[in-house]
Amino acid sequence: MSLGALQERRRWRGVNPAVWRAALGSEAVRVTWRAFWTSRLLVWGAGVFGLLSIPKADWAPRFDPASLTAPFGYFGNLLVAPFARWDSVWYLAIAIGGYDHEAARTAFFPLYPLTVRGLGGIGSSWGFYLIAGIVISLICFAIAMVLLYKLVELELGEQVARATVMLMAFCPMAFYFSAVYSESMFLALSLGCIYSARQGKWLLAGVLGALAAATRNSGVMLIVPMVLLYLYGPRTDREPVRTIAFRAHRGLARLRWLLPRYPVRPGLLWALLVPVGLGVYVLVLQLTTGDGLTPFQSQTVWFRHFAGPFGGVWNGAVAAWDGLRQLIHGSASHVYFPQAGGDPFVASGHNLVLFGFLILGAVALVGAFRRLPIAYGAYALTALAMPLSYPADPQPLMSLPRHELVLFPLFMWAAWWITKRRWTTPAIASMAVLLGLFTVEFTTWRFVA
Repeated sequence: MSLGALQERRRWRGVNPAVWRAALGSEAVRVTWRAFWTSRLLVWGAGVFGLLSIPKADWAPRFDPASLTAPFGYFGNLLVAPFARWDSVWYLAIAIGGYDHEAARTAFFPLYPLTVRGLGGIGSSWGFYLIAGIVISLICFAIAMVLLYKLVELELGEQVARATVMLMAFCPMAFYFSAVYSESMFLALSLGCIYSARQGKWLLAGVLGALAAATRNSGVMLIVPMVLLYLYGPRTDREPVRTIAFRAHRGLARLRWLLPRYPVRPGLLWALLVPVGLGVYVLVLQLTTGDGLTPFQSQTVWFRHFAGPFGGVWNGAVAAWDGLRQLIHGSASHVYFPQAGGDPFVASGHNLVLFGFLILGAVALVGAFRRLPIAYGAYALTALAMPLSYPADPQPLMSLPRHELVLFPLFMWAAWWITKRRWTTPAIASMAVLLGLFTVEFTTWRFVA
Protein backbone atom coordinates (compact mmCIF):
# COMPACT_ATOMS: atom_id res chain seq x y z
CA MET A 1 0.00 0.00 0.00
CA SER A 2 1.36 3.43 -0.96
CA LEU A 3 2.10 6.12 1.64
CA GLY A 4 -0.72 8.30 0.27
CA ALA A 5 -3.25 5.48 0.49
CA LEU A 6 -2.15 4.66 4.04
CA GLN A 7 -2.58 8.27 5.13
CA GLU A 8 -6.04 8.41 3.51
CA ARG A 9 -7.06 5.25 5.34
CA ARG A 10 -5.90 6.65 8.71
CA ARG A 11 -7.75 9.90 8.02
CA TRP A 12 -11.06 8.09 7.42
CA ARG A 13 -10.63 5.98 10.58
CA GLY A 14 -10.99 9.09 12.66
CA VAL A 15 -14.07 10.39 10.89
CA ASN A 16 -17.33 10.61 12.77
CA PRO A 17 -19.70 7.65 12.00
CA ALA A 18 -22.32 10.14 10.76
CA VAL A 19 -19.91 11.19 8.02
CA TRP A 20 -19.42 7.53 7.08
CA ARG A 21 -23.17 7.10 6.76
CA ALA A 22 -23.43 10.19 4.59
CA ALA A 23 -20.60 8.93 2.41
CA LEU A 24 -22.35 5.61 1.90
CA GLY A 25 -25.51 7.29 0.65
CA SER A 26 -28.65 9.04 1.74
CA GLU A 27 -31.51 7.51 3.67
CA ALA A 28 -33.43 7.16 0.40
CA VAL A 29 -30.67 5.07 -1.15
CA ARG A 30 -30.26 2.84 1.91
CA VAL A 31 -33.97 2.18 2.30
CA THR A 32 -34.56 1.55 -1.38
CA TRP A 33 -31.48 -0.66 -1.71
CA ARG A 34 -32.75 -2.85 1.13
CA ALA A 35 -36.19 -3.09 -0.45
CA PHE A 36 -34.66 -3.71 -3.87
CA TRP A 37 -32.34 -6.60 -3.12
CA THR A 38 -34.58 -8.39 -0.63
CA SER A 39 -37.65 -8.28 -2.89
CA ARG A 40 -35.71 -9.30 -6.00
CA LEU A 41 -34.08 -12.16 -4.11
CA LEU A 42 -37.53 -13.32 -3.02
CA VAL A 43 -38.81 -13.18 -6.60
CA TRP A 44 -35.85 -15.06 -7.99
CA GLY A 45 -35.79 -17.66 -5.22
CA ALA A 46 -39.54 -18.31 -5.33
CA GLY A 47 -39.50 -18.58 -9.13
CA VAL A 48 -36.61 -21.04 -9.25
CA PHE A 49 -38.01 -23.11 -6.38
CA GLY A 50 -41.43 -23.17 -8.01
CA LEU A 51 -40.06 -24.29 -11.36
CA LEU A 52 -38.07 -27.08 -9.69
CA SER A 53 -41.15 -28.19 -7.75
CA ILE A 54 -43.94 -27.71 -10.28
CA PRO A 55 -43.71 -28.59 -13.99
CA LYS A 56 -44.32 -25.89 -16.55
CA ALA A 57 -47.81 -25.66 -18.00
CA ASP A 58 -48.31 -27.74 -21.15
CA TRP A 59 -49.22 -24.72 -23.25
CA ALA A 60 -45.87 -22.92 -22.71
CA PRO A 61 -44.37 -23.91 -26.11
CA ARG A 62 -47.39 -22.42 -27.90
CA PHE A 63 -46.75 -19.00 -26.41
CA ASP A 64 -42.99 -19.09 -27.06
CA PRO A 65 -42.43 -21.25 -30.15
CA ALA A 66 -39.02 -19.69 -30.86
CA SER A 67 -37.85 -20.21 -27.23
CA LEU A 68 -37.00 -16.53 -26.84
CA THR A 69 -37.46 -16.84 -23.08
CA ALA A 70 -35.32 -19.98 -22.90
CA PRO A 71 -32.26 -19.46 -25.15
CA PHE A 72 -29.73 -21.11 -22.84
CA GLY A 73 -29.14 -24.60 -21.52
CA TYR A 74 -31.11 -26.14 -18.66
CA PHE A 75 -29.24 -24.37 -15.86
CA GLY A 76 -29.18 -20.99 -17.58
CA ASN A 77 -32.88 -21.17 -18.44
CA LEU A 78 -33.64 -22.06 -14.82
CA LEU A 79 -31.82 -18.97 -13.56
CA VAL A 80 -33.63 -16.53 -15.86
CA ALA A 81 -37.05 -18.23 -15.72
CA PRO A 82 -38.56 -15.90 -13.06
CA PHE A 83 -37.83 -12.92 -15.32
CA ALA A 84 -39.12 -14.00 -18.73
CA ARG A 85 -42.62 -15.29 -19.36
CA TRP A 86 -45.79 -14.35 -21.28
CA ASP A 87 -45.49 -10.81 -22.71
CA SER A 88 -41.72 -11.07 -22.45
CA VAL A 89 -41.97 -13.02 -25.71
CA TRP A 90 -43.55 -10.01 -27.43
CA TYR A 91 -41.00 -7.53 -26.10
CA LEU A 92 -38.11 -9.78 -27.13
CA ALA A 93 -39.62 -10.40 -30.55
CA ILE A 94 -39.95 -6.65 -31.14
CA ALA A 95 -36.41 -6.02 -29.86
CA ILE A 96 -35.02 -8.63 -32.24
CA GLY A 97 -37.20 -8.20 -35.32
CA GLY A 98 -39.11 -4.94 -34.96
CA TYR A 99 -42.85 -4.65 -35.44
CA ASP A 100 -42.74 -6.62 -38.70
CA HIS A 101 -46.16 -5.36 -39.93
CA GLU A 102 -47.85 -7.45 -37.21
CA ALA A 103 -50.80 -5.60 -35.67
CA ALA A 104 -50.65 -7.48 -32.36
CA ARG A 105 -47.10 -6.22 -31.72
CA THR A 106 -48.04 -2.56 -32.00
CA ALA A 107 -49.95 -2.75 -28.70
CA PHE A 108 -46.51 -2.86 -27.06
CA PHE A 109 -45.04 0.64 -27.15
CA PRO A 110 -41.48 0.99 -28.48
CA LEU A 111 -39.19 2.63 -25.90
CA TYR A 112 -38.56 -0.47 -23.77
CA PRO A 113 -37.94 -2.95 -26.63
CA LEU A 114 -35.87 -0.30 -28.42
CA THR A 115 -33.65 0.02 -25.33
CA VAL A 116 -33.40 -3.77 -25.09
CA ARG A 117 -32.38 -3.85 -28.74
CA GLY A 118 -29.69 -1.23 -28.17
CA LEU A 119 -28.13 -3.09 -25.24
CA GLY A 120 -28.78 -6.66 -26.39
CA GLY A 121 -27.50 -5.96 -29.89
CA ILE A 122 -23.90 -5.94 -28.63
CA GLY A 123 -24.09 -9.72 -28.29
CA SER A 124 -24.12 -12.44 -30.90
CA SER A 125 -27.15 -14.47 -29.79
CA TRP A 126 -30.76 -14.02 -28.74
CA GLY A 127 -29.77 -14.68 -25.15
CA PHE A 128 -28.12 -11.26 -24.98
CA TYR A 129 -31.48 -9.60 -25.60
CA LEU A 130 -33.01 -11.52 -22.69
CA ILE A 131 -30.18 -10.56 -20.35
CA ALA A 132 -30.40 -6.95 -21.56
CA GLY A 133 -34.13 -6.87 -20.79
CA ILE A 134 -33.57 -8.12 -17.25
CA VAL A 135 -30.72 -5.67 -16.60
CA ILE A 136 -32.75 -2.71 -17.92
CA SER A 137 -35.77 -3.65 -15.81
CA LEU A 138 -33.67 -3.99 -12.66
CA ILE A 139 -31.86 -0.68 -13.18
CA CYS A 140 -35.12 1.14 -13.88
CA PHE A 141 -36.73 -0.41 -10.82
CA ALA A 142 -33.86 0.72 -8.58
CA ILE A 143 -34.12 4.26 -9.95
CA ALA A 144 -37.90 4.22 -9.51
CA MET A 145 -37.60 3.21 -5.86
CA VAL A 146 -35.29 6.14 -5.07
CA LEU A 147 -37.61 8.58 -6.85
CA LEU A 148 -40.62 7.11 -5.09
CA TYR A 149 -39.00 7.57 -1.69
CA LYS A 150 -38.10 11.20 -2.43
CA LEU A 151 -41.56 12.02 -3.75
CA VAL A 152 -43.42 10.44 -0.84
CA GLU A 153 -41.05 12.08 1.62
CA LEU A 154 -42.08 15.44 0.16
CA GLU A 155 -45.79 14.73 0.48
CA LEU A 156 -46.20 12.46 3.49
CA GLY A 157 -42.93 12.32 5.39
CA GLU A 158 -40.03 9.95 5.92
CA GLN A 159 -41.88 7.18 7.74
CA VAL A 160 -44.54 6.82 5.05
CA ALA A 161 -41.84 7.00 2.37
CA ARG A 162 -40.12 3.93 3.84
CA ALA A 163 -43.40 2.06 4.01
CA THR A 164 -44.35 3.00 0.43
CA VAL A 165 -41.08 1.71 -0.99
CA MET A 166 -41.41 -1.60 0.85
CA LEU A 167 -45.07 -1.94 -0.06
CA MET A 168 -44.42 -1.44 -3.76
CA ALA A 169 -41.36 -3.72 -3.79
CA PHE A 170 -43.24 -6.58 -2.10
CA CYS A 171 -46.75 -6.15 -3.50
CA PRO A 172 -48.19 -9.34 -5.06
CA MET A 173 -47.50 -8.33 -8.68
CA ALA A 174 -44.03 -6.85 -8.07
CA PHE A 175 -42.35 -9.71 -9.95
CA TYR A 176 -43.10 -7.71 -13.12
CA PHE A 177 -40.54 -5.13 -12.01
CA SER A 178 -37.65 -7.50 -12.68
CA ALA A 179 -39.23 -9.26 -15.68
CA VAL A 180 -38.72 -8.43 -19.34
CA TYR A 181 -41.72 -6.11 -19.19
CA SER A 182 -41.98 -2.32 -19.47
CA GLU A 183 -43.38 -1.82 -15.95
CA SER A 184 -40.10 -0.76 -14.32
CA MET A 185 -39.18 1.67 -17.08
CA PHE A 186 -42.62 3.25 -17.09
CA LEU A 187 -42.65 3.57 -13.31
CA ALA A 188 -39.25 5.27 -13.29
CA LEU A 189 -40.23 7.70 -16.06
CA SER A 190 -43.65 8.57 -14.62
CA LEU A 191 -42.18 9.11 -11.15
CA GLY A 192 -39.42 11.24 -12.66
CA CYS A 193 -42.01 13.29 -14.50
CA ILE A 194 -44.12 13.99 -11.40
CA TYR A 195 -41.12 14.54 -9.12
CA SER A 196 -39.65 17.04 -11.59
CA ALA A 197 -43.00 18.84 -11.90
CA ARG A 198 -43.28 18.90 -8.12
CA GLN A 199 -39.97 20.80 -8.04
CA GLY A 200 -40.94 23.14 -10.86
CA LYS A 201 -38.56 21.61 -13.43
CA TRP A 202 -41.10 21.71 -16.23
CA LEU A 203 -38.86 21.02 -19.22
CA LEU A 204 -37.44 17.91 -17.58
CA ALA A 205 -40.92 16.82 -16.53
CA GLY A 206 -42.18 17.22 -20.10
CA VAL A 207 -39.30 15.21 -21.57
CA LEU A 208 -39.73 12.38 -19.06
CA GLY A 209 -43.49 12.42 -19.66
CA ALA A 210 -42.91 12.13 -23.42
CA LEU A 211 -40.62 9.14 -22.86
CA ALA A 212 -43.27 7.56 -20.61
CA ALA A 213 -45.88 8.09 -23.34
CA ALA A 214 -43.57 6.17 -25.69
CA THR A 215 -43.38 3.33 -23.16
CA ARG A 216 -47.07 2.65 -22.41
CA ASN A 217 -50.38 3.84 -23.77
CA SER A 218 -51.37 5.32 -20.41
CA GLY A 219 -48.23 7.47 -20.35
CA VAL A 220 -49.97 10.24 -22.25
CA MET A 221 -52.17 10.76 -19.17
CA LEU A 222 -49.20 12.28 -17.35
CA ILE A 223 -50.21 15.58 -18.92
CA VAL A 224 -53.09 15.70 -16.41
CA PRO A 225 -51.01 15.77 -13.18
CA MET A 226 -48.45 18.05 -14.82
CA VAL A 227 -51.07 20.68 -15.57
CA LEU A 228 -52.70 20.31 -12.16
CA LEU A 229 -49.38 20.61 -10.35
CA TYR A 230 -48.55 23.70 -12.38
CA LEU A 231 -51.85 25.41 -11.61
CA TYR A 232 -52.68 24.14 -8.14
CA GLY A 233 -49.45 22.71 -6.73
CA PRO A 234 -47.99 21.83 -4.39
CA ARG A 235 -44.72 23.15 -5.85
CA THR A 236 -41.34 23.78 -4.30
CA ASP A 237 -40.18 26.31 -6.90
CA ARG A 238 -42.48 29.17 -5.84
CA GLU A 239 -45.16 30.18 -3.37
CA PRO A 240 -48.84 30.15 -4.40
CA VAL A 241 -50.53 33.42 -5.32
CA ARG A 242 -54.00 34.17 -3.96
CA THR A 243 -56.46 36.16 -6.06
CA ILE A 244 -57.80 39.26 -4.28
CA ALA A 245 -60.88 39.44 -6.52
CA PHE A 246 -62.23 36.22 -5.10
CA ARG A 247 -61.75 37.41 -1.55
CA ALA A 248 -63.99 40.37 -2.25
CA HIS A 249 -66.96 38.23 -3.27
CA ARG A 250 -68.13 36.21 -0.30
CA GLY A 251 -70.87 34.55 -2.29
CA LEU A 252 -68.28 32.91 -4.51
CA ALA A 253 -66.07 31.72 -1.68
CA ARG A 254 -67.09 28.10 -2.20
CA LEU A 255 -65.81 28.19 -5.77
CA ARG A 256 -62.51 29.67 -4.75
CA TRP A 257 -60.70 26.34 -4.98
CA LEU A 258 -61.33 26.28 -8.74
CA LEU A 259 -59.11 29.30 -9.26
CA PRO A 260 -55.46 28.44 -10.00
CA ARG A 261 -53.14 29.04 -7.05
CA TYR A 262 -50.23 29.79 -9.40
CA PRO A 263 -50.18 32.21 -12.33
CA VAL A 264 -50.29 30.80 -15.85
CA ARG A 265 -46.94 31.35 -17.53
CA PRO A 266 -45.19 30.01 -20.65
CA GLY A 267 -43.67 27.19 -18.58
CA LEU A 268 -47.03 25.45 -18.67
CA LEU A 269 -46.48 24.75 -22.36
CA TRP A 270 -43.83 22.18 -21.50
CA ALA A 271 -46.71 19.86 -20.55
CA LEU A 272 -47.47 19.63 -24.27
CA LEU A 273 -44.29 17.59 -24.67
CA VAL A 274 -46.00 14.59 -23.08
CA PRO A 275 -48.18 13.65 -26.08
CA VAL A 276 -45.12 13.99 -28.34
CA GLY A 277 -43.97 10.53 -27.22
CA LEU A 278 -47.18 9.00 -28.52
CA GLY A 279 -47.10 11.17 -31.63
CA VAL A 280 -43.60 10.05 -32.58
CA TYR A 281 -44.62 6.41 -32.24
CA VAL A 282 -47.66 6.95 -34.47
CA LEU A 283 -45.56 8.83 -37.03
CA VAL A 284 -42.90 6.11 -37.17
CA LEU A 285 -45.55 3.43 -37.66
CA GLN A 286 -47.14 5.51 -40.41
CA LEU A 287 -43.82 5.79 -42.24
CA THR A 288 -42.81 2.15 -41.78
CA THR A 289 -46.08 0.24 -41.98
CA GLY A 290 -48.41 2.73 -43.67
CA ASP A 291 -50.87 2.76 -40.76
CA GLY A 292 -50.04 4.92 -37.77
CA LEU A 293 -53.31 4.11 -36.00
CA THR A 294 -52.52 0.41 -35.65
CA PRO A 295 -51.83 0.62 -31.88
CA PHE A 296 -55.43 1.74 -31.32
CA GLN A 297 -56.96 -0.67 -33.82
CA SER A 298 -54.92 -3.60 -32.49
CA GLN A 299 -57.03 -3.69 -29.33
CA THR A 300 -59.51 -5.84 -31.24
CA VAL A 301 -56.72 -8.38 -31.81
CA TRP A 302 -56.48 -8.69 -28.04
CA PHE A 303 -60.29 -9.07 -27.77
CA ARG A 304 -60.76 -5.60 -26.31
CA HIS A 305 -63.62 -3.27 -27.23
CA PHE A 306 -64.89 0.08 -26.03
CA ALA A 307 -67.62 -0.49 -23.46
CA GLY A 308 -68.21 3.14 -22.57
CA PRO A 309 -66.37 5.16 -19.92
CA PHE A 310 -65.39 2.70 -17.19
CA GLY A 311 -67.76 0.14 -18.71
CA GLY A 312 -65.30 -2.61 -17.78
CA VAL A 313 -66.23 -2.17 -14.13
CA TRP A 314 -69.70 -3.53 -14.80
CA ASN A 315 -68.39 -6.26 -17.10
CA GLY A 316 -65.85 -7.27 -14.48
CA ALA A 317 -68.51 -7.39 -11.79
CA VAL A 318 -70.68 -9.63 -13.98
CA ALA A 319 -67.74 -11.95 -14.70
CA ALA A 320 -66.88 -12.13 -10.98
CA TRP A 321 -70.49 -12.85 -10.03
CA ASP A 322 -70.69 -15.60 -12.64
CA GLY A 323 -67.39 -16.96 -11.38
CA LEU A 324 -68.73 -17.09 -7.83
CA ARG A 325 -71.85 -18.89 -9.05
CA GLN A 326 -69.66 -21.38 -10.93
CA LEU A 327 -67.61 -22.20 -7.86
CA ILE A 328 -70.68 -22.54 -5.66
CA HIS A 329 -72.37 -24.76 -8.25
CA GLY A 330 -69.31 -27.00 -8.18
CA SER A 331 -69.92 -28.60 -11.55
CA ALA A 332 -68.82 -27.84 -15.10
CA SER A 333 -72.09 -29.16 -16.50
CA HIS A 334 -73.26 -25.58 -16.81
CA VAL A 335 -70.83 -22.76 -17.61
CA TYR A 336 -71.94 -19.40 -16.23
CA PHE A 337 -69.34 -17.31 -18.08
CA PRO A 338 -68.75 -19.09 -21.42
CA GLN A 339 -66.87 -16.14 -22.93
CA ALA A 340 -63.73 -17.16 -21.03
CA GLY A 341 -63.42 -20.61 -22.59
CA GLY A 342 -61.19 -23.33 -21.13
CA ASP A 343 -61.65 -24.68 -17.62
CA PRO A 344 -64.61 -22.75 -16.14
CA PHE A 345 -63.25 -23.09 -12.60
CA VAL A 346 -59.85 -21.64 -13.53
CA ALA A 347 -61.58 -18.78 -15.37
CA SER A 348 -63.83 -18.20 -12.35
CA GLY A 349 -60.85 -17.95 -10.05
CA HIS A 350 -59.13 -15.47 -12.38
CA ASN A 351 -62.19 -13.24 -12.63
CA LEU A 352 -62.70 -13.22 -8.88
CA VAL A 353 -59.06 -12.35 -8.20
CA LEU A 354 -59.14 -9.58 -10.79
CA PHE A 355 -62.31 -8.16 -9.29
CA GLY A 356 -60.60 -8.19 -5.90
CA PHE A 357 -57.81 -6.07 -7.36
CA LEU A 358 -60.46 -3.72 -8.75
CA ILE A 359 -62.01 -3.26 -5.30
CA LEU A 360 -58.63 -2.65 -3.66
CA GLY A 361 -57.70 -0.18 -6.39
CA ALA A 362 -60.99 1.68 -6.02
CA VAL A 363 -60.53 2.02 -2.25
CA ALA A 364 -56.96 3.26 -2.71
CA LEU A 365 -58.10 5.69 -5.41
CA VAL A 366 -60.69 7.26 -3.10
CA GLY A 367 -58.04 7.44 -0.39
CA ALA A 368 -55.58 9.14 -2.76
CA PHE A 369 -58.15 11.81 -3.62
CA ARG A 370 -58.85 12.44 0.06
CA ARG A 371 -55.29 12.39 1.42
CA LEU A 372 -53.03 13.54 -1.44
CA PRO A 373 -52.97 16.64 -3.66
CA ILE A 374 -55.57 16.38 -6.41
CA ALA A 375 -52.94 15.84 -9.14
CA TYR A 376 -52.15 12.37 -7.77
CA GLY A 377 -55.70 11.08 -7.64
CA ALA A 378 -56.48 12.62 -11.04
CA TYR A 379 -53.52 10.83 -12.59
CA ALA A 380 -54.52 7.46 -11.15
CA LEU A 381 -58.13 7.93 -12.26
CA THR A 382 -57.30 8.90 -15.84
CA ALA A 383 -54.70 6.14 -16.16
CA LEU A 384 -57.27 3.55 -15.03
CA ALA A 385 -59.81 4.89 -17.51
CA MET A 386 -58.12 3.08 -20.41
CA PRO A 387 -58.15 -0.53 -19.18
CA LEU A 388 -61.54 -0.07 -17.53
CA SER A 389 -63.13 1.40 -20.67
CA TYR A 390 -61.71 -1.26 -22.99
CA PRO A 391 -62.42 -4.59 -21.30
CA ALA A 392 -61.41 -7.89 -22.88
CA ASP A 393 -64.31 -10.16 -23.83
CA PRO A 394 -62.88 -13.40 -22.33
CA GLN A 395 -61.68 -11.66 -19.17
CA PRO A 396 -63.02 -8.10 -18.68
CA LEU A 397 -60.43 -7.02 -16.11
CA MET A 398 -57.45 -8.65 -17.79
CA SER A 399 -54.11 -6.95 -16.95
CA LEU A 400 -55.77 -4.63 -14.40
CA PRO A 401 -53.29 -5.57 -11.63
CA ARG A 402 -50.42 -4.60 -13.94
CA HIS A 403 -52.03 -1.24 -14.64
CA GLU A 404 -52.52 -0.63 -10.91
CA LEU A 405 -48.97 -1.75 -10.17
CA VAL A 406 -47.39 1.39 -11.67
CA LEU A 407 -49.92 3.84 -10.20
CA PHE A 408 -47.81 4.99 -7.28
CA PRO A 409 -50.50 7.31 -5.77
CA LEU A 410 -52.44 4.19 -4.80
CA PHE A 411 -49.42 2.85 -2.91
CA MET A 412 -48.74 6.22 -1.32
CA TRP A 413 -52.18 6.26 0.26
CA ALA A 414 -52.01 2.56 1.22
CA ALA A 415 -48.65 3.09 2.94
CA TRP A 416 -49.99 6.14 4.79
CA TRP A 417 -53.01 4.12 5.92
CA ILE A 418 -51.07 1.11 7.25
CA THR A 419 -48.44 3.36 8.85
CA LYS A 420 -51.11 5.31 10.69
CA ARG A 421 -52.40 2.04 12.17
CA ARG A 422 -48.92 0.60 12.75
CA TRP A 423 -49.64 -2.35 10.47
CA THR A 424 -46.58 -1.87 8.27
CA THR A 425 -44.72 -5.05 9.21
CA PRO A 426 -47.65 -7.52 9.04
CA ALA A 427 -48.94 -5.89 5.84
CA ILE A 428 -45.61 -6.19 4.05
CA ALA A 429 -45.09 -9.72 5.34
CA SER A 430 -48.49 -10.73 3.96
CA MET A 431 -47.69 -9.07 0.65
CA ALA A 432 -44.37 -10.94 0.48
CA VAL A 433 -46.14 -14.29 0.84
CA LEU A 434 -48.54 -13.42 -1.98
CA LEU A 435 -45.64 -12.15 -4.09
CA GLY A 436 -43.91 -15.51 -3.73
CA LEU A 437 -47.06 -17.43 -4.71
CA PHE A 438 -47.81 -15.26 -7.74
CA THR A 439 -44.17 -15.47 -8.83
CA VAL A 440 -44.39 -19.26 -8.83
CA GLU A 441 -47.50 -19.10 -11.02
CA PHE A 442 -45.82 -16.66 -13.39
CA THR A 443 -42.62 -18.71 -13.66
CA THR A 444 -44.47 -21.94 -14.37
CA TRP A 445 -46.52 -20.31 -17.14
CA ARG A 446 -49.77 -20.13 -15.17
CA PHE A 447 -51.64 -17.02 -16.17
CA VAL A 448 -51.58 -14.35 -13.46
CA ALA A 449 -52.67 -11.01 -14.93
